[in-house]
Amino acid sequence: MSKDISLAVTDGSGANKLQKTGIALLAFGVLATIIAAFGAGATQPVLFFWLSIGFISAGTLVYAYPYFQHEAGIKNNNIFKNGMTNRGAIAWFTGLVLTGFYIILYWFPQYLEGLIRMCDPLSWLLRNKAADQWFLYGTLYTLAVLVMGFRFIGKYRHNRYQIIRTLSVMFFQLGFAFVLPGLLLMFNEPEFYFSYFWPLKYGYLWPNDINYVISSGGLGYFMIFWGAILTFIATPLLTYKYGKRWYCSWVCGCGGLAETMGDPYRQLSDKSLKAWKIERYTVHGVLVFIIITTIMLWLNSAWEGGLLGTWSGNFSQWYGFFIGSIFSGVIGTGFYPIFGNRVWCRFGCPMAAILGLFQRFKSKFRITTNGGQCISCGNCSTYCEMGIDVRAYAQKGKNIIRASCVGCGVCSAVCPRGVLNLENLRDEK
Repeated sequence: MSKDISLAVTDGSGANKLQKTGIALLAFGVLATIIAAFGAGATQPVLFFWLSIGFISAGTLVYAYPYFQHEAGIKNNNIFKNGMTNRGAIAWFTGLVLTGFYIILYWFPQYLEGLIRMCDPLSWLLRNKAADQWFLYGTLYTLAVLVMGFRFIGKYRHNRYQIIRTLSVMFFQLGFAFVLPGLLLMFNEPEFYFSYFWPLKYGYLWPNDINYVISSGGLGYFMIFWGAILTFIATPLLTYKYGKRWYCSWVCGCGGLAETMGDPYRQLSDKSLKAWKIERYTVHGVLVFIIITTIMLWLNSAWEGGLLGTWSGNFSQWYGFFIGSIFSGVIGTGFYPIFGNRVWCRFGCPMAAILGLFQRFKSKFRITTNGGQCISCGNCSTYCEMGIDVRAYAQKGKNIIRASCVGCGVCSAVCPRGVLNLENLRDEK
């Protein structure tokens, strides 16, 4: 019997059956979550924690397992024929659900009481205190990175770079952004996220936050020292050597969620010139906003509130509301199925902006191209989550040195001719 090479066939019947089983488990987990949200999670937290989290995780892992059974190679077959990955009705529904969740999480957490109480057993074990809405969010966020990271590794398992960087973001999310902050609270220390720092974690350079952290003593001073070293020394040095990928694609939790849970939507990024122009103004505008806000807070603190009064506080509240909540959360993640997986990273993240400036003007990192081998298939541009027209560079044989590039390496991974390579070379003007 000849081998089926049809592009329309992605799985064997066994894989389809396995994925249907995964969908069934996932549906049961979602049903348990809904029941928990309506009060059962508060009365029987342990049972519904395992029913919801357990079945959702198991269903996702079972659904993703066929990726490990395929022949090595990235399979994106029918991705533009699937409503979930090409802005169909189910994608819009998913986007509305995600957006609604963020709105409730930020401003109406009382409606999540059942789910919050469901997380109490884990919260008491890890933090020695009852769960709140942010622990619920951290649990779901970390779970998404881990289980979807498993899927990502299966899909890109032939590519060593993709495997290692995915394991890296999974490690930093689980260890540095979930377990370690919880353990700090258990020992009555300030909750601190060692994988985030200014300007992304904007409060870590604001006077009130610094005073709160150092009030804990020696460990608090180390936390402030750690944040300052990463912001002012590690950021320029590591970006000079490796480009912004060292953070955006290897460490950052925002990037970790985008690369794992958001991977099915990377082809939805807007590649138009108009989008690029908007991107330049918005992402650098947010960076200017946070710099001005930080300066105003310090000036007002130095004059004990006599210089700007409540204006500096208003600025910080506006930033937290419009940027920290609406842009990074509601839009940045809720709109994955509509605008792609890097909306926040591309259009709003101040950390991406400052790393991008270093990468564009003073970094050894670039994507080199071998134009003579390019067949203009367009895979590289299609799957660039940052909206870069990679093919245009490849056709000209021109190295790619763009501020927005996060060095995910997917453009190189999907290239059938080996035209693109991620390299650290000497400075190139």
